[in-house]
Amino acid sequence: MYNIGMRSLRKYCCIAFVSAALLPWNATAVNHEALTTRLFIQNKNTGSVERMLVQTLQAIKEGRLQQALDYVDQLLKISPNFALAHLIHGDLLSAKARILNGFGDANAANLNRIQDLKDEAETRIRNYFDQDRGLTQPNLLVELSEKQTHVLFVDTARSRLYVYEKSHKDTLKYLADYYVTIGKNGIGKKDQGDKRTPIGVYFASRKLNRPLPDLYGDAAYPLNYPNEIDSYERKTGSGIWIHGTPRDTYSRPPRASDGCVVLSNPDMKALQDILQLGNTPVVIGVNFQWISPESLKQQAQAKSALKVALEDWRKDWVSQNTDAYLAHYAGDFFYSEGGLSKWSGYKRQIQANKPKVSINLSEVSMFTYPNSAKNMVVVDFEQEYISPALRNVMKKRQYWVQENGQWKILYEGSA
Repeated sequence: MYNIGMRSLRKYCCIAFVSAALLPWNATAVNHEALTTRLFIQNKNTGSVERMLVQTLQAIKEGRLQQALDYVDQLLKISPNFALAHLIHGDLLSAKARILNGFGDANAANLNRIQDLKDEAETRIRNYFDQDRGLTQPNLLVELSEKQTHVLFVDTARSRLYVYEKSHKDTLKYLADYYVTIGKNGIGKKDQGDKRTPIGVYFASRKLNRPLPDLYGDAAYPLNYPNEIDSYERKTGSGIWIHGTPRDTYSRPPRASDGCVVLSNPDMKALQDILQLGNTPVVIGVNFQWISPESLKQQAQAKSALKVALEDWRKDWVSQNTDAYLAHYAGDFFYSEGGLSKWSGYKRQIQANKPKVSINLSEVSMFTYPNSAKNMVVVDFEQEYISPALRNVMKKRQYWVQENGQWKILYEGSA
């Protein structure tokens, strides 16, 4: 019986994981124990649930049946509603008595459900062995304002949310990452009800305090979809949130939401202090590329150039040199009332008498708009405007794009 079980386990693990090239354990020259130890250390910020899942699969690969059962039993004590762990537990028990032909073979009645769980297992393991994650930061221009302490990156291709905090010298420090679920139909939200997750730069507001259906779990934080670019591109829909899972469900498949970003309730709890601050930047993209420390210098140069452009815009506005001021705007500029032509006429009328003004900018933040056709950056700031007739303080948002190597303003409005 034991030998049959061992053969079943090896076949099971080979079919489920090695053949999918998820784990680097089929290389005979690799010291598997040392590799696993190193990766567990490297992934110290990964949740205990995911670490224990990988430990279970490692034990299965090495044919350590009882240890694998011990691991998965511990996992289920921590997360008794973790369906993937229950599936593996059932396979392990069945493998003692019969040969398994594939992942979830012991529970093959619901093939769609089994495929969902297999997708989740593959997604989690692939991320665990992504040796680049957390080493630096995504290849995006990012600057947090003085009041912003963290930024969240959601990589839809990896079904992963990465948490970074503001560090010294204008850099970001990796803190942790979490498995997430995105829309049933993938990414690129355009229409209401299309069950897709939007791509772009968004800001999470504070936790919704009203009672919500159990589907949304312990907490929900709305994102500002549609943002200004979405609305300009006539994208419809609303109610894109970061939220948890039903109380009887630890996690959902990688593609299962109606467009929201969904985390387990324990992971939502881990993020609550960050999200509850409000106005938390959430950058949702596809296949983020992590940059080397050397490449950070290039990002710093790009950020510096944009800061210079922003300051030149401010100075030209203060000088009331209308032609120089309007030269900062892109040809396809738009705002809430129209395009560049209307904006230019309005500004020329106001500045015709050359009123003396004072303009101060503070709380500046910058975020590259991911996967955009143009090199585009969302710039937020607090603007203080003082003239003989008016004093106004407002939160402003601009979208800057590069045209012929120069930064130009594509959009401007209140934030």
